[in-house]
Amino acid sequence: MTLTEPVIIGALSPSRAGDFMTCPLLYRFRVIDQLPEKPSAAAVRGTVVHAVLERLYDLPAPRRSVQAAVELLEPQWARLLGDDPAYAEMFADEAEQREWLGQARSMLERYFTLEDPTRLEPAERELYVEAVLDSGLMLRGYIDRLDVAPSGEVRVVDYKTGSAPGPDFEAKALFQMKFYALVLWRLRGAIPRLLQLVYLGGGGEVLRYAPDEADLLATERKVQALWAAIERALETGEWRSRPSRLCDWCDHQALCPEFGGTPPPVPARQPGDTVRSSRRTATDEL
Repeated sequence: MTLTEPVIIGALSPSRAGDFMTCPLLYRFRVIDQLPEKPSAAAVRGTVVHAVLERLYDLPAPRRSVQAAVELLEPQWARLLGDDPAYAEMFADEAEQREWLGQARSMLERYFTLEDPTRLEPAERELYVEAVLDSGLMLRGYIDRLDVAPSGEVRVVDYKTGSAPGPDFEAKALFQMKFYALVLWRLRGAIPRLLQLVYLGGGGEVLRYAPDEADLLATERKVQALWAAIERALETGEWRSRPSRLCDWCDHQALCPEFGGTPPPVPARQPGDTVRSSRRTATDEL
């Protein structure tokens, strides 16, 4: 008997799943229409801080200091600007940019109050993972850091440059981590021992969670249900808006019915995560 890979019916990442849960119309604008969005200063700062923390672990353990991290900050910002000079337009003047860099510096300093990088040797950083469920749905994403103990136990670590959520919002924050744990379980056959969210905003906080099989099976059911809802929206063309406080930061208010706008016609071609394909690609949008 010849074993064949399942036909891939679509792909989903934690961020796109989060978009759909937040607002199906936002998912459509980002994934189906692929509408441009202005860079957010907070999001770009997060990208720079993530890059610094990734490269910090290139240094020998004794050299992983606050000073070393701060010294990496401006070169990483310069690298990002080199890739996209438009990022400079986020700031009204040099003073505003300096303040923004100062906030990133504070986050890096705060990191050292939450973890001691001289005592850590990550197994992986910025690890791309993907797994195909029995249904043919591909789950994929990038994990900030994977730690593996001598015993083989795995810890999944994600850096967040916002403040830690209150108790009512912890479940939403952990969804992304359970998503990654599910992918790793399907890939490697073992459930990660610990999921860890490192919040660098506010006063700094570490949120830890130990998943079990029931957690990950529930996450798989939730992901499958989300994909079924996305497929229904694809078939009917109905992408409902879901107003919330996040609307204040949305770039697409002019096209949203909640603000008196009209969405453009749905494109005939449906790119990104919704492509139905019999093969995997490394370039699909995450």
